[in-house]
Amino acid sequence: MQFAAIGALAAGMAFAQAPSASGNAPAGAHGTARNMVRQHLDNIAQKLNLTDSQRKEFHSIFRQARESAMPVRQELRENRQALAAAVKADQTSDIQRLATARGKLMGQMTAIYSEARAKFYQTLTPEQRAKSDQMHQEFRQHMRERWSQRNSG
Repeated sequence: MQFAAIGALAAGMAFAQAPSASGNAPAGAHGTARNMVRQHLDNIAQKLNLTDSQRKEFHSIFRQARESAMPVRQELRENRQALAAAVKADQTSDIQRLATARGKLMGQMTAIYSEARAKFYQTLTPEQRAKSDQMHQEFRQHMRERWSQRNSG
C-alpha cells in the first residue's frame, strides 16, 4: 500500500458505512464501530489539514468506490461461506476453485480502492502528500515493530 494514510481513510469509509458481513453483531456495535472509524478519519483528515473542499472530494471519491465494491463484497461473502463449507466437507477441488476465485475478488477490491486512493492523492497539495508519505512510513514502522514483537514472544 503506497499511501497508508489514504488507505486507512478508504478502509475506514468502507467499514464505517458497510453493513456487517455476519449480520449478527450485538445491538449498538455498529454505531460504536462507526464512531471510532469516524474519529480516526477525522484525525487523519486533521493531520493532513484537508480543506472543506478536499473533504467533500474525499467523501465523493470513496462513496463511489464503496458503491462499486458492494457487489464484489457480496461475492466475497458468498465465497467465504462456500469455502467454509468445502473445508468442512474436505472437498479439495472446490477449495482450490473457491480460493482462486477469492484471490480474483480480493484483487478487484484492491483495484477499486487503490484507484480511489490514487484519485484522492492527486487532490492533495505537495505539503499534504509529504505528510501522507510520512504518515505511511510511520505506519509501516509501527507495523514492523508489532510484527517483530508478535514473532519474538
